[in-house]
Amino acid sequence: MRILGAVLAAIAMLLAVTFGVMMIVNVLPENAGGFVAPPLITLATLGLLYGYRRLTGRPPWAGLGLTRTWLALPQAVLGAVVGVAALLAGCAVTVWTGAAAWGQAVAAPPPMELVAGFALIVLRASFPEELLFRGHLWDVLSDRLGPRAVLVVTSVSFGLLHLFSQSPASGAGEKVLFMVQAIALFLLCGATRQRTGAIWTAVGVHTAIYLGQFIPIRPTDYGVQLAFQTVTLALAAVLVLAVRRPGSGPRAALPDARPDARPGLIR
Repeated sequence: MRILGAVLAAIAMLLAVTFGVMMIVNVLPENAGGFVAPPLITLATLGLLYGYRRLTGRPPWAGLGLTRTWLALPQAVLGAVVGVAALLAGCAVTVWTGAAAWGQAVAAPPPMELVAGFALIVLRASFPEELLFRGHLWDVLSDRLGPRAVLVVTSVSFGLLHLFSQSPASGAGEKVLFMVQAIALFLLCGATRQRTGAIWTAVGVHTAIYLGQFIPIRPTDYGVQLAFQTVTLALAAVLVLAVRRPGSGPRAALPDARPDARPGLIR
């Protein structure tokens, strides 16, 4: 029951932030909403998490994977590259099977506009959602479950919500496939969280689903594309988990080492 409660609490915080910010944005001028909502969502998520974790007796920031390191941006970029590569591989297989065709490349907006647009996406979705599920929920579940179980529960619980999200999917079958693809994407997010100990790479992988909109593909059967992308995302997660981190081999514990120590985390 405590595991279910932790999952429901994370979902409740996500919904509270989403609808709370939506109510604020609705009273603003239409043109301002798109710029105000993303930072508000991030700030509201940080504030709500801080209060909830203090209330439940957990350290506000330790355990969330918010490592203070200059590698944060490179890790996020690496995650985006890995995610886009997996999506592109799924598209390539879809074209190879004849269920889609390559189209004309979408003209990219000016660089500064592109950077600003994806910064807003990160603040609106990728960062706060990863903070809740690969940060907070991951930390809470790690007290009771093993690493693989934590990976599965955090991925499936958030992925199931995408059955009700807006998407190009039409019909019950495609909507279910879209949800399964989301679960595979979050498995890859979780795999990078497990390997790096931080959420930055997961934020990049999450953002890849938006970058994937620039892949020039014209599917004749969107369900087939979703199915192949699910497979390639899941395979990418397996490959990430198979990679051993430097220094991950057996070694003697230091005299002052503590199992709960989390060096480098924001406290």
